[in-house]
Amino acid sequence: MPRGLTPQLAQLKETIEGYARGYGLDFFETVFELVTYDELNMVAAYGGFPNRYPHWRWGMEYEQLSKGYEYGLSKIYELVINNDPTYAYLMESNAEVDQKLVMAHVYGHADFFKNNFYFQHTNRRMIDEMANHATRVRRWVDKIGIEKIEDFIDRALSLENLIDYHSPYIRRNPDPRRAEEEDKSNERVEGFRVGREYMRGFVNPTEFLEEQRRKVAEEKERKKQFPERPQRDVLLFLLEHAPLEPWEFDILATLREEAYYFAPQGQTKIMNEGWASYWHSKIMTQKALRDDEVIDYADHHSGTMGTRPGALNPYKIGIELFRDIEERWDKGRFGKEWDECDDLRARRAWDRKLGLGKEKIFEVRKHYNDVTFIDTFLTAEFAQEQKLFVYGFNDKRNSWEILDREFRKVKSKLLTQLTNFGNPIVEVVDANFDNRGELLLAHKHDGQDLKQDYARETLKNLASLWRRPVNLVTRVEGKGMAVRFDGQSHSEKKVEL
Repeated sequence: MPRGLTPQLAQLKETIEGYARGYGLDFFETVFELVTYDELNMVAAYGGFPNRYPHWRWGMEYEQLSKGYEYGLSKIYELVINNDPTYAYLMESNAEVDQKLVMAHVYGHADFFKNNFYFQHTNRRMIDEMANHATRVRRWVDKIGIEKIEDFIDRALSLENLIDYHSPYIRRNPDPRRAEEEDKSNERVEGFRVGREYMRGFVNPTEFLEEQRRKVAEEKERKKQFPERPQRDVLLFLLEHAPLEPWEFDILATLREEAYYFAPQGQTKIMNEGWASYWHSKIMTQKALRDDEVIDYADHHSGTMGTRPGALNPYKIGIELFRDIEERWDKGRFGKEWDECDDLRARRAWDRKLGLGKEKIFEVRKHYNDVTFIDTFLTAEFAQEQKLFVYGFNDKRNSWEILDREFRKVKSKLLTQLTNFGNPIVEVVDANFDNRGELLLAHKHDGQDLKQDYARETLKNLASLWRRPVNLVTRVEGKGMAVRFDGQSHSEKKVEL
């Protein structure tokens, strides 16, 4: 079980925290707990939390982490939880230089968790909430049985990315065209035009007008689509409208709540790891390192920053982009004058000595997520310097190779990978499709086709919760395709989009 820090580590914590606050980092109280590598793997398998609901996947993840450590393939250096107080874990077998590095890195994360806009809606008592979730699920296990509960969780987890990641921050407006149509349908029924007022009661009797109003109302109700506009939060739609058993509703609501808690970590992976790496680098190299620790620190830091072709290392691109922003704002390499300068020699020598870099990176840390971070601050010069190219695997040569060096394509590829975590965007568009109570979903095609095997399994799991057939409209090789699961088998047909 986790233990408190030794007197030596407690003194190190106090020292590193002082350095972090001295640089301007702001964080909740941070509690470090000492664990063995096996205990750390257990906690990591639970997503960093000491207690989770019962499910076989935790054991599978523990086995993978344990084997990775035993075979020397991977090692967990830091694990920190977005909570108030913030909890983090130290492996007791780590050398002192590693403990200092981990502490400095953790304080970077803790500052990011507290101050970044995308974490403001998260539950800051999630350790307690996770324990409550575990208790609720275990109660249902006692009533329903572990096999039935685990089977439902398996199906629900395959749908956990079908949420609206932006819903905590924005309010989606209704479709203006639909609102306009509703306004027209709400116009008063006037009956036939009457030239002479005394004839109105004969031409348009009260019974006739009431009948016409009733018909208009029925037609409006018949044409009214449900939902009135596409719903991106599929899990919420199922909770509100699917015929779920009480235990199914409770567990699905639990998984949805956890999905929204973890979502900001996916939305800010590059920024969060880059920010923590930036500060552990600064704290270690400027304050905390002893002379005899430099080589070990450099070895471990470089291992974390290593990147192979075709892969994106969030630590590396994050720290380098924060450093680039700091340098640009220190030297004044931004704004209209800078953008319009096409003299390469002048651009290389450009230095207005503004000293705004630190202020700017703190501002960026507060307001941006990965997509806006990359979209706003990634430059052609930075991409060239960091060797950010579009890579592809050559089957004939059995190796990775550069497919494209053009900056616009590189940036577009990177943003596509980050938008919605690279997952397809799927929305509920009709819950009474063809007037048969079937569910119709639409894939917002972004140039990448759905993986057909994944799509089929997702439809199967959706149908098990909706209790009716489920349909999905998408594009396959540029052509419209409707996939349907009727509870027994899948079918496909071409459609016009």
